[in-house]
Amino acid sequence: MTEKSQKARERRHSRLRKKVLGTNARPRLNVFRSDKHIYAQVIDDLTGHTLASASDIDTDTKAQADGTKSDKAKLVGTIIAQRALDAGVKQVVFDRGGYRYHGRVKALADAAREAGLDF
Repeated sequence: MTEKSQKARERRHSRLRKKVLGTNARPRLNVFRSDKHIYAQVIDDLTGHTLASASDIDTDTKAQADGTKSDKAKLVGTIIAQRALDAGVKQVVFDRGGYRYHGRVKALADAAREAGLDF
């Protein structure tokens, strides 16, 4: 990602974050994707705590992560949903991180919905 496109994504993300706020009752599901990997966190913005996190480079996820980057995003979506449900979170607000809602971001969101998260 070039410096110009990175700054553009950060501007889009800051505009998005003006509207999206994670509370204790409905925390924020944040997605970050790099060129090779994808990361997800469930964050309570009022207390500033991360309630659950998952990525395709976690030690337990890495063994299962085979295939394309979209397949890895689906796996991360399923795992973040399981970890959020274990932490007592059923409803979240989706924060796409300034990325377009397609491809890996959409695959992660769809997998998290299928695994039981409501957003």
